[in-house]
Amino acid sequence: MRKLTLLLVAGLAAMAQTAPTPPAKQERDLQFEAAKKAPAKAAVAPVIPRSYALVVGIAQYGNLPPAAQLKYPERDAEAVYSILISPEGGNFKAENVHMLSGPKATLANLRHELEEWLPSVSKDDDRVLIYFAGHGFVKSGRAYLAPYDIRPDDIPSTGYPMDQLGEVFGTQIKGKWKVLLTDSCHSGAITPVDDNAVLSRHLMDLNKSVFSLTASRDRERSYESDQWGGGHGIFTYYVVRGLEGYADESGDGIVTADELAEYVRRNVREATNGGQNPTSDRGSFDSDMLLAYLPSGVSPGAPPPAKYGTLVIESNMDGVEVFVNGKSVGVVDKSKPLSLPGLTPGAVTIKAVKMGYEPDGPRDEMIYPGQETTVSVKIVIPRRRQKAAVEQFDRGMELYNKGTPDAYKKSIDEFQAAFRTDPTYSQAALYLARVYQALFDLDNARMWARKAIEIDPDYMDARAAYGGILLDVGDYDEAVRQFNVVTRRDPSNQVALYLQARTYFMKEMYPQSVDSARAAIAIAPNNGEAHLWMAESLRHLKQFDDSSREYRKYLELSNFDPSAAGKAGYYFTLAAFGVGTKKRAAQRDIWKEQRYIANFGLCENAKNQGRYEEAIGYCREALRYDPEDAFTFYELGLAYEFQARETGTIELLAAARTSFSKMLNLNSDLAESDIARKNIATIDAYLRDNR
Repeated sequence: MRKLTLLLVAGLAAMAQTAPTPPAKQERDLQFEAAKKAPAKAAVAPVIPRSYALVVGIAQYGNLPPAAQLKYPERDAEAVYSILISPEGGNFKAENVHMLSGPKATLANLRHELEEWLPSVSKDDDRVLIYFAGHGFVKSGRAYLAPYDIRPDDIPSTGYPMDQLGEVFGTQIKGKWKVLLTDSCHSGAITPVDDNAVLSRHLMDLNKSVFSLTASRDRERSYESDQWGGGHGIFTYYVVRGLEGYADESGDGIVTADELAEYVRRNVREATNGGQNPTSDRGSFDSDMLLAYLPSGVSPGAPPPAKYGTLVIESNMDGVEVFVNGKSVGVVDKSKPLSLPGLTPGAVTIKAVKMGYEPDGPRDEMIYPGQETTVSVKIVIPRRRQKAAVEQFDRGMELYNKGTPDAYKKSIDEFQAAFRTDPTYSQAALYLARVYQALFDLDNARMWARKAIEIDPDYMDARAAYGGILLDVGDYDEAVRQFNVVTRRDPSNQVALYLQARTYFMKEMYPQSVDSARAAIAIAPNNGEAHLWMAESLRHLKQFDDSSREYRKYLELSNFDPSAAGKAGYYFTLAAFGVGTKKRAAQRDIWKEQRYIANFGLCENAKNQGRYEEAIGYCREALRYDPEDAFTFYELGLAYEFQARETGTIELLAAARTSFSKMLNLNSDLAESDIARKNIATIDAYLRDNR
């Protein structure tokens, strides 16, 4: 199989209008052409290249009137982000996906991402994706993307020209494969450069395959509505559905450019009764270029599907999550059915869940080609626990809340007994996961967390806990995906938000970490850990004053004895969400570790700002909490040395030498060890010459 390389995708969401409605249950004239390639002979996994993405979503604009505001672009962007980072989809690493949402999607930020970031990181063997959900405008015959801060009285100066996007697309972003998707009014006006030697050199080169798919013709509008998956732009809805696997005509588990174009074009055109017609440029692009890979969807030899069908889900309760073939497709309310057009005809498995109730399903339903199938789900039976199971669970909680290792171990017996008595007791499974994680039995922790989610897929606390376990074992990519599910479904889940902040920090995604921490703090201002991870990320972003403020806030909020009543359980909870480390199992040690992190961060900030005396104080305070951290001694040595140079105090040089020596005694293999040795030699020579 050829080596896979670059993918570039950009999309723009729709004008807030209602699409033309086709006649009810109209027989669709969507017929698949004969398969363009032979069915896969074997399920051979493709090579997934290094991939980058820019995802932009703007619903409410800062300078546009109320009538011009949109509803769903940010939901569109979130859906695209989710499918991109999914291992059953785009297979992008989360740290390589940048997202500009709402007020962050300014013209300056858009230019930076398009003209600086992507050209600087993309290589010939990479994949790059750009998605833009928002308005598009035309002024004096020239088309523009509308960033958040566009001004209707000065579109040329405040909009991003679409022909410039085409030029960047065609000449600045490197790669073998490029795909441009646009979903907005006038999106058909976006084209790559086409009238000079740059075109033949950059776009028509057979090794630089190009694919352009736009939401509509240049004089058509694009639409958004709640009738597509609960609220999306129609083009984006079908792009996401296609990347989820519905466009995989050949059944080989790979969604190609040709397959996505065919799927999106036919469905959008049909859904709008011809009012919106996606267009594609079939210039030199490789029709087999990979847009998504779905390992579980591989079915070699599958025949092409017939016309697509629509599934409409009705519910007797609000907040019911629906799964089709094991994948969540949205949440349905009693007064608002969930419409799912563009589904492959045939039998599908439907399951509806609501925490605290017995699920409806799984059960099979049939999707008919060209028809709308309405399914009513009923959540009626509250889940009742056997008295014995509840008593066993309560005894487990009493032990759990004592916060000692012996009590944790004893609580396992009670929680397991509760689960044996009632195998649907998802809360017992969750607390088994938390206890095992606190005791660093991470295999059992993962098993029980997954079991809790299997029982109750909408158990967001279980997903947050599972994400914490994944964070603890270093599976940051899957942790990001779990936290993304929680925060999309429950944006007020501050536990998931601050753990998401920590995960982003571990992946060096510092701006995203700051955003998640701020969201957690907005919900719970006294969430000390959110302040801590915001401080850590701000420090790496070199925003030292803001970072120091957040460190001090954390120290203020954590200024208590963790062995006091009520605090042990609090810090046990931190351990159960992956906040501790394997060498520290007790609650007090987690408290000490985090106090150490904050003081060390304050030391670093002060040193970087030239406040060496202040840095010395914070580093020494950090060593009170972790007296054997070699790197802190290194930083302390530097602070002493810089202060000595500034003040001319020889005694400080002796203190610096002592700190460097302690660093080397604790760990002589750090990258900074050679610097420490050279500094010691320099200090010794200076002290010898100045006796």
